[in-house]
Amino acid sequence: MWLAVHLHHGLKQLMGRWRTLTAPKFPPFVRALPQPLPSRRRRVAVSVSVTPMASKATSRRRPRRGSKGPNADLCRTLTDCTRRGDAAAAMAAFDAAICDADAPPRLAAHQYNQLLHLLAAADRSSFPGPAAARRVFAHMLQAGAPPSEATITSLARVTAAAADTASAADEAFELVATMKDKYGLSPRLRSYGPVLAAFRRAGEAAKAYAVEAHMTASGVSPEEPELAALLDVSFRAGDADKVYEYMHKLRQTVDCVSEETAGVVEAWFRSDKAAMAGKSEWNAAQVKDAIVANGGGCHRLGWLGTGPWTVQRVRVGADDHCGGCRYHLACIDIDMEATQRFADSVAGLALERETKTNFSRFQEWLEANKEYQAIVDGANIALYQQNFAEGGFSLTQLDAVITELRDRYHGKWPLIILHNKRISKLMENASNRHLIETWRTNGALYTSPSGSNDDWYWLYAAIKLNCLLVTNDEMRDHIFELLGSSFFPKWKQCHRVKYTFNKGKAVLVMPPPYSSEIQESLVGSWHIPMEEKSGDERGRIWLCIGRGGSCKEHGEVPTTNGVVHEIPPTEASNVVQQRLAENKDESITGKRKDRD
Repeated sequence: MWLAVHLHHGLKQLMGRWRTLTAPKFPPFVRALPQPLPSRRRRVAVSVSVTPMASKATSRRRPRRGSKGPNADLCRTLTDCTRRGDAAAAMAAFDAAICDADAPPRLAAHQYNQLLHLLAAADRSSFPGPAAARRVFAHMLQAGAPPSEATITSLARVTAAAADTASAADEAFELVATMKDKYGLSPRLRSYGPVLAAFRRAGEAAKAYAVEAHMTASGVSPEEPELAALLDVSFRAGDADKVYEYMHKLRQTVDCVSEETAGVVEAWFRSDKAAMAGKSEWNAAQVKDAIVANGGGCHRLGWLGTGPWTVQRVRVGADDHCGGCRYHLACIDIDMEATQRFADSVAGLALERETKTNFSRFQEWLEANKEYQAIVDGANIALYQQNFAEGGFSLTQLDAVITELRDRYHGKWPLIILHNKRISKLMENASNRHLIETWRTNGALYTSPSGSNDDWYWLYAAIKLNCLLVTNDEMRDHIFELLGSSFFPKWKQCHRVKYTFNKGKAVLVMPPPYSSEIQESLVGSWHIPMEEKSGDERGRIWLCIGRGGSCKEHGEVPTTNGVVHEIPPTEASNVVQQRLAENKDESITGKRKDRD
């Protein structure tokens, strides 16, 4: 009996080991999966086997949908010719397809535009484009494909490029001028450029002016290439008044001119017609008042002086004077009329968003207190770099800026704008109370009322008083987006004073001493900056144009007969830094009228 039990137990253990050895081996994560495992593996296999069949079916359907049809060969040929820029081959394929009576081409509108664009870019000397472009456009209209502005512009471009006769330029202008009435399309700047270029080549000044008039009526503003064309055609026509008009339009449109535009300007001022344009006498006070009213950059009273002009390419010296005639270049602001409109727009927005009586009261107060040289954004300065554990609202920093401004302006107090809730909390501290009372006693503090946004107050004050604004605020948030003003960046550049601190002393970063913009001076001379791609402002070349003597180079730029001898950038930079170090005591006045 004992033996039988022992044998039964041994046999049971042996059978258990045999099952373990013969069982299939799976990784632990597979053994953990719910059963039945074999059926899962079969489903995965089926799904994998189906996937290639689906993709094969999809790949079989694709060619039927995109590349087969009566005009498939033509479409492929047009695409290939566009890549290669082969207008002749594209037109040969198009003409051959038109002649095929069994399968005439049916192109989409963008394919007609593709062909017209190819013709517009083709070399006129090797391929006559206008006739081909007319055939394409006629077929497009016959096929019922709607033309777009790009269609008419390409057609006009092809026509204008072949303007060896006046009629071709006239035809190009007719296409652009009538696209609104015929097709309901608005011309764009690119529509007019080829037409202006055609009339420029033909020397048709009156027709070029008609193109500009049509641009104005269509709400399209000319840019530098168009204005250079109008300048050139006016110069060749000998129309000094028109040249003067376009010089000022160029000044309003661009800051710096390209080499091509500079060449046009130089050619005019070296001409006999330019030498004869101008007046020998003028009212100097009137000219000065006009320059102040126009923001410091021009008088717009016509050519001043008589006789030939001296034209030279120079650089600006480290003392901010022209290297040729020693004229002190101006920091150009927006004009007085634009300044008033700007102030009115800020006031209007503030009255909509602030409590009306509060802001109206501030306007009345400011009207009675106009003599401030600078407005101070108090909160911006007091909170500067205070984002640390012991940081807070630093009146010490604010007082340092006020001290620096008073030292700069012979003891005159600026106007500090602070919110009422800030002042109320600060007055709880006895050490703060004395400083705040000093500001109030001297009329240097205005507190914006509870519930108001002090940004409206300091911005309006700086614009209305036409003075400096001390703040590091970049003025990019929603308040300033509401202004939507094209001249806001220019105003900010001329009026904002940034600051930092060095061992507790305020360091003010004043606006730039001069603007790299086209400038017309008190005596009628012109200073025109050229494009400078290096980013080194002191390396910029200027056109110095004046009458009554030679404009000899002064300082670091040696010249011979008006030609600049280039200086390596590093050497020029060293000279500039040395001059700046020698010029530490230069004073910069606050208001625009004082800078002049």
